[in-house]
Amino acid sequence: MKHCIVVVYFFFLCAGIHAQVKQREEDDEEERKGFKKELLFSGGSVSLYFFNKATVLGVSPHLGYSITRWLDAAVSMNVNYISQRNYIFDNDRIRQLIYAPGAFVRLYPVHFLYAEAHFERNFINQKYIYPPTLYGPDEKINYKVNTLLAGIGYASDRQFDEDEFYYVSLSMDVLRKRGSPYTSARNNPYPIVRAGVNIKLFRPPHRRRH
Repeated sequence: MKHCIVVVYFFFLCAGIHAQVKQREEDDEEERKGFKKELLFSGGSVSLYFFNKATVLGVSPHLGYSITRWLDAAVSMNVNYISQRNYIFDNDRIRQLIYAPGAFVRLYPVHFLYAEAHFERNFINQKYIYPPTLYGPDEKINYKVNTLLAGIGYASDRQFDEDEFYYVSLSMDVLRKRGSPYTSARNNPYPIVRAGVNIKLFRPPHRRRH
């Protein structure tokens, strides 16, 4: 009899906890309706990459908004310097300075892991340096190309009661358009590693732990 009472009590306790959690989730969603300044965030990332005689250096500040507890969206400005050796021939070089306004979304299945899609419109100043054996003049061109970086990332602590968190991501250009700064001369994509920080612009009125 005592065992039955314990089981029944445990059942009602679990049901009560579930109801409280459900109600809290509903309250949270209700609180999130409409624009809230405490859901604005800023931050940025740095890119540092050495692979197959290529060097990538970049910075990418962004400004965004947490649409839901599992979805962020932001606008960004990416500035990259890319240098590659043996681009087409042995001992040739290509250098690129890139300005790329864009936007991204991040989907969080859990608070420390996310999937990201980052679209950029790249404005590229390119200089091609022929190898000494060909004695060709340097070529300079300017052009534009779209890229879409898709990948995954790790966030240190994306909780809504935290003022900031750090992240690192790994992505590749899935569009692979000709002239993409994230592909080789043979149109092979490079892995892009970025690390950065998200900072809340405003503190919430009531800080809670989840």
